[in-house]
Amino acid sequence: MAFTLQEVENIANAAIDFHFKRGTIFSQTIQNKPLLKAMQAKEKTIPGGQGNVTVRVKGVYSTTIQGFQHDDSVGYVNPANIKTATYPYKLIHAGISFSMHELIKDGIAVNDSTTGESTSKASDREMTALANLLEDKLEDMQEGIDRGFNSMYWKDGTQDSNLIPGIRSMVLDAPTAGAVVGGIDPVANSWWQNRASLALNTGTPANLVLTTKLQNEFRQLRRYGGKPNLFLAGSSFLDAFEQELRSKGNFTMEGWAKSGRLDASVADLSFKGLDLEYDPTLDDLGLAKYGFVLDTSHIFPTVVAGENMKKHAPARPENKYVFYRAVTYAGALTCNQRNCHGVYSIA
Repeated sequence: MAFTLQEVENIANAAIDFHFKRGTIFSQTIQNKPLLKAMQAKEKTIPGGQGNVTVRVKGVYSTTIQGFQHDDSVGYVNPANIKTATYPYKLIHAGISFSMHELIKDGIAVNDSTTGESTSKASDREMTALANLLEDKLEDMQEGIDRGFNSMYWKDGTQDSNLIPGIRSMVLDAPTAGAVVGGIDPVANSWWQNRASLALNTGTPANLVLTTKLQNEFRQLRRYGGKPNLFLAGSSFLDAFEQELRSKGNFTMEGWAKSGRLDASVADLSFKGLDLEYDPTLDDLGLAKYGFVLDTSHIFPTVVAGENMKKHAPARPENKYVFYRAVTYAGALTCNQRNCHGVYSIA
């Protein structure tokens, strides 16, 4: 028996709920997105407000100690060192549409009912056919959202003023160059600067230029309470790291343990107990030589309550047999400490 329009609407809603939890498409071009995964895991909720996310930060202290004897005069200070970092939240949309004509071509009839009074129970075949029809569109929607957010989180916001400025608007190649972050000038406030060391000369792997630099940098990243927990790198950066390990004879014994043969590969990389993760997006952005060390407790998305991937089902226009589905998001990327993040690259 044919579907009513009301039933098609209900099935589409249910399919979206199901698909966003359990996708089954075997796509050939989906890349890992470790930054997106890390950001989504650290999302915090805000109540909304007038359009900005604000955090209070402080890097200067006025109070000091003073020795005295007998009736010596002592001094007093009135500390006033709090600054406000401000990040505007953005509204983001992704949507798909499909027509009744497409359903018909897929062998699915739709009984046009404006009131929903004419109901019919769909057969198993129709349910399967409709799910297959929507599957590609829903998979496209999900992966499109993931790709869009992943790219957005890696970029600096200059590509589109209506999108959220990402990691590269806060972890800068030139942290002392004067770019204002969150409304705070890092030149006038040196504590509001990320770490950066670019174009490291790793031409002779045995000199261990990269690993030595990282050894020094991790001390500085932890100096003010930072706890780096995410190390993302491009392919060339990882190649240079592996070459330095090879130059000192570091190989994995994993192959020997499993098969009795020495495995000639370098083991999966880590530094200070932190895994180095390959992020293919860095290669796509021309940043294959870069590595980013982040503390995601101090750089994370903030989402307006009730607006995190909010589903929408706009009504069908009376003069078109087209159905619409969309999700929207309202939020910002927030940074409340910069000196615990670093960006590094090789020449």
